[in-house]
Amino acid sequence: MNFAQTVLLPVDMQQAFDGPSWPHRWNGAVDRNGRAILGAWRSRGLPIIHVKHDSIESGSTLAPGQPGNAFRPGFEPHDGEPVVSKSVNSAFIGTDLDLRLKRLGVRKVVVFGITTDMCVSTTVRTGANLGYKMILVEDACDCFDLPDGAGGTIPAHISHQAHVATLRFEFAKVVKTREIVETLTAPRAVAAALGSPPPSWRQLLQSGRL
Repeated sequence: MNFAQTVLLPVDMQQAFDGPSWPHRWNGAVDRNGRAILGAWRSRGLPIIHVKHDSIESGSTLAPGQPGNAFRPGFEPHDGEPVVSKSVNSAFIGTDLDLRLKRLGVRKVVVFGITTDMCVSTTVRTGANLGYKMILVEDACDCFDLPDGAGGTIPAHISHQAHVATLRFEFAKVVKTREIVETLTAPRAVAAALGSPPPSWRQLLQSGRL
Protein backbone atom coordinates (compact mmCIF):
# COMPACT_ATOMS: atom_id res chain seq x y z
CA MET A 1 0.00 0.00 0.00
CA ASN A 2 1.37 3.38 -1.04
CA PHE A 3 0.88 6.24 1.44
CA ALA A 4 2.26 9.09 -0.66
CA GLN A 5 -0.13 12.07 -0.78
CA THR A 6 -2.25 10.42 1.92
CA VAL A 7 -3.79 11.81 5.10
CA LEU A 8 -5.24 9.96 8.10
CA LEU A 9 -8.73 11.06 9.15
CA PRO A 10 -9.95 9.75 12.53
CA VAL A 11 -13.66 10.58 12.74
CA ASP A 12 -15.49 11.43 15.96
CA MET A 13 -13.35 9.43 18.37
CA GLN A 14 -15.13 11.03 21.31
CA GLN A 15 -16.15 10.00 24.82
CA ALA A 16 -19.89 10.55 24.43
CA PHE A 17 -20.29 7.22 22.68
CA ASP A 18 -19.63 5.39 25.95
CA GLY A 19 -22.55 7.12 27.67
CA PRO A 20 -25.67 5.29 28.90
CA SER A 21 -27.92 7.23 26.52
CA TRP A 22 -26.36 5.48 23.53
CA PRO A 23 -27.35 1.96 22.38
CA HIS A 24 -25.14 -1.11 22.34
CA ARG A 25 -21.94 -0.96 20.24
CA TRP A 26 -20.38 -4.05 18.69
CA ASN A 27 -16.63 -3.48 18.22
CA GLY A 28 -14.72 -3.84 21.47
CA ALA A 29 -11.44 -3.43 19.59
CA VAL A 30 -12.19 -0.04 18.04
CA ASP A 31 -10.00 1.93 20.48
CA ARG A 32 -7.11 -0.53 20.37
CA ASN A 33 -7.12 -0.64 16.58
CA GLY A 34 -7.48 3.11 16.21
CA ARG A 35 -4.59 3.80 18.59
CA ALA A 36 -2.43 1.29 16.72
CA ILE A 37 -3.06 3.10 13.45
CA LEU A 38 -2.32 6.49 14.99
CA GLY A 39 0.92 5.22 16.52
CA ALA A 40 2.15 3.70 13.26
CA TRP A 41 1.12 6.77 11.28
CA ARG A 42 2.90 9.16 13.65
CA SER A 43 6.02 7.00 13.61
CA ARG A 44 6.38 7.86 9.94
CA GLY A 45 5.56 11.54 10.33
CA LEU A 46 2.58 11.35 7.97
CA PRO A 47 -0.19 13.98 8.13
CA ILE A 48 -3.23 13.57 10.38
CA ILE A 49 -6.39 15.66 10.49
CA HIS A 50 -8.74 14.88 13.37
CA VAL A 51 -12.49 15.23 12.93
CA LYS A 52 -14.64 16.17 15.92
CA HIS A 53 -18.41 16.41 16.14
CA ASP A 54 -19.48 19.61 17.90
CA SER A 55 -23.22 19.09 18.07
CA ILE A 56 -25.59 22.06 17.89
CA GLU A 57 -28.56 19.97 19.07
CA SER A 58 -29.97 20.89 22.46
CA GLY A 59 -29.01 18.40 25.16
CA SER A 60 -26.58 16.46 22.97
CA THR A 61 -23.79 14.66 24.79
CA LEU A 62 -21.55 15.69 21.87
CA ALA A 63 -22.14 19.41 22.36
CA PRO A 64 -19.10 21.61 23.14
CA GLY A 65 -18.61 21.90 26.88
CA GLN A 66 -20.11 18.49 27.60
CA PRO A 67 -17.78 15.78 28.93
CA GLY A 68 -18.71 13.56 26.00
CA ASN A 69 -17.39 16.10 23.52
CA ALA A 70 -13.81 15.33 24.59
CA PHE A 71 -11.60 12.96 22.62
CA ARG A 72 -11.39 9.38 23.81
CA PRO A 73 -8.18 8.51 25.72
CA GLY A 74 -5.32 8.04 23.28
CA PHE A 75 -7.05 9.98 20.51
CA GLU A 76 -6.14 13.48 21.59
CA PRO A 77 -4.41 15.44 18.79
CA HIS A 78 -0.67 15.96 19.12
CA ASP A 79 1.00 19.31 18.51
CA GLY A 80 0.69 20.30 14.88
CA GLU A 81 -2.25 17.96 14.18
CA PRO A 82 -5.25 20.07 13.17
CA VAL A 83 -8.84 19.44 14.22
CA VAL A 84 -11.81 19.94 11.90
CA SER A 85 -15.05 20.68 13.75
CA LYS A 86 -18.32 19.59 12.15
CA SER A 87 -21.98 19.72 13.15
CA VAL A 88 -23.40 17.39 10.49
CA ASN A 89 -22.53 13.85 9.38
CA SER A 90 -20.00 14.62 6.67
CA ALA A 91 -16.63 16.08 7.67
CA PHE A 92 -16.60 17.88 4.30
CA ILE A 93 -19.84 19.84 4.80
CA GLY A 94 -19.56 23.24 6.47
CA THR A 95 -15.83 22.80 7.14
CA ASP A 96 -12.52 23.63 5.47
CA LEU A 97 -11.48 19.97 5.17
CA ASP A 98 -11.48 19.95 1.38
CA LEU A 99 -9.33 23.10 1.32
CA ARG A 100 -6.91 21.62 3.86
CA LEU A 101 -6.51 18.46 1.78
CA LYS A 102 -5.92 20.44 -1.40
CA ARG A 103 -3.26 22.56 0.30
CA LEU A 104 -1.51 19.37 1.45
CA GLY A 105 -1.65 17.92 -2.06
CA VAL A 106 -3.62 14.97 -0.71
CA ARG A 107 -5.16 12.48 -3.12
CA LYS A 108 -5.94 9.61 -0.70
CA VAL A 109 -7.74 9.67 2.66
CA VAL A 110 -7.57 6.85 5.21
CA VAL A 111 -10.65 6.93 7.46
CA PHE A 112 -11.67 5.21 10.68
CA GLY A 113 -13.94 6.12 13.58
CA ILE A 114 -17.46 6.23 14.95
CA THR A 115 -19.98 5.51 13.61
CA THR A 116 -19.67 3.31 10.54
CA ASP A 117 -23.22 3.90 9.32
CA MET A 118 -23.44 7.61 10.04
CA CYS A 119 -20.50 10.06 10.08
CA VAL A 120 -17.86 7.63 8.80
CA SER A 121 -19.98 6.46 5.87
CA THR A 122 -21.17 9.96 4.97
CA THR A 123 -17.63 11.34 5.08
CA VAL A 124 -16.31 8.52 2.90
CA ARG A 125 -19.12 8.97 0.37
CA THR A 126 -18.63 12.73 0.16
CA GLY A 127 -14.87 12.38 -0.19
CA ALA A 128 -15.26 9.89 -2.99
CA ASN A 129 -17.71 12.17 -4.79
CA LEU A 130 -15.19 15.02 -4.48
CA GLY A 131 -12.59 12.90 -6.25
CA TYR A 132 -10.47 11.60 -3.36
CA LYS A 133 -9.45 7.95 -3.16
CA MET A 134 -11.04 6.90 0.11
CA ILE A 135 -9.64 4.04 2.20
CA LEU A 136 -11.78 2.68 5.05
CA VAL A 137 -10.21 0.76 7.95
CA GLU A 138 -13.19 -1.43 8.73
CA ASP A 139 -12.09 -2.97 12.04
CA ALA A 140 -11.21 0.46 13.48
CA CYS A 141 -14.84 1.57 13.11
CA ASP A 142 -17.85 1.01 15.31
CA CYS A 143 -21.60 1.59 15.29
CA PHE A 144 -24.70 1.02 17.39
CA ASP A 145 -27.79 -1.17 17.37
CA LEU A 146 -30.31 0.59 15.13
CA PRO A 147 -34.12 0.75 15.41
CA ASP A 148 -35.63 -0.60 12.19
CA GLY A 149 -38.74 1.59 12.32
CA ALA A 150 -41.05 -1.38 12.73
CA GLY A 151 -40.49 -2.14 16.39
CA GLY A 152 -37.38 -4.23 15.88
CA THR A 153 -33.66 -3.64 16.06
CA ILE A 154 -30.90 -4.14 13.52
CA PRO A 155 -27.84 -5.45 15.43
CA ALA A 156 -24.83 -3.15 15.26
CA HIS A 157 -22.56 -5.67 13.58
CA ILE A 158 -25.12 -6.27 10.82
CA SER A 159 -25.47 -2.54 10.19
CA HIS A 160 -21.69 -2.25 10.11
CA GLN A 161 -21.33 -5.11 7.61
CA ALA A 162 -23.97 -3.69 5.29
CA HIS A 163 -22.42 -0.23 5.23
CA VAL A 164 -18.90 -1.57 4.74
CA ALA A 165 -20.16 -3.67 1.82
CA THR A 166 -21.77 -0.63 0.21
CA LEU A 167 -18.69 1.52 0.68
CA ARG A 168 -16.45 -1.23 -0.71
CA PHE A 169 -18.67 -1.68 -3.76
CA GLU A 170 -18.90 1.98 -4.76
CA PHE A 171 -16.94 4.45 -2.64
CA ALA A 172 -13.76 3.13 -1.00
CA LYS A 173 -11.05 0.57 -0.72
CA VAL A 174 -11.62 -1.39 2.50
CA VAL A 175 -8.68 -2.60 4.60
CA LYS A 176 -7.97 -3.83 8.11
CA THR A 177 -5.82 -2.32 10.85
CA ARG A 178 -3.14 -4.96 10.45
CA GLU A 179 -2.58 -4.04 6.79
CA ILE A 180 -2.05 -0.38 7.67
CA VAL A 181 0.22 -1.00 10.64
CA GLU A 182 2.35 -3.68 8.98
CA THR A 183 2.86 -1.56 5.88
CA LEU A 184 3.93 1.45 7.93
CA THR A 185 6.22 -0.43 10.31
CA ALA A 186 7.78 -3.05 8.00
CA PRO A 187 10.66 -0.86 6.71
CA ARG A 188 11.68 -0.05 10.29
CA ALA A 189 11.56 -3.69 11.32
CA VAL A 190 13.69 -4.72 8.35
CA ALA A 191 16.18 -1.94 9.03
CA ALA A 192 16.46 -2.95 12.68
CA ALA A 193 17.13 -6.56 11.72
CA LEU A 194 19.90 -5.43 9.38
CA GLY A 195 21.41 -3.15 11.99
CA SER A 196 20.88 0.00 9.94
CA PRO A 197 18.83 3.07 10.82
CA PRO A 198 15.27 3.09 9.49
CA PRO A 199 14.63 5.30 6.46
CA SER A 200 12.67 8.50 6.98
CA TRP A 201 9.32 8.92 5.26
CA ARG A 202 10.86 11.59 3.03
CA GLN A 203 13.55 9.15 1.90
CA LEU A 204 10.90 6.51 1.21
CA LEU A 205 8.83 8.98 -0.76
CA GLN A 206 11.85 9.97 -2.86
CA SER A 207 12.71 6.36 -3.51
CA GLY A 208 9.17 5.48 -4.50
CA ARG A 209 8.88 2.87 -1.72
CA LEU A 210 6.14 4.75 0.18
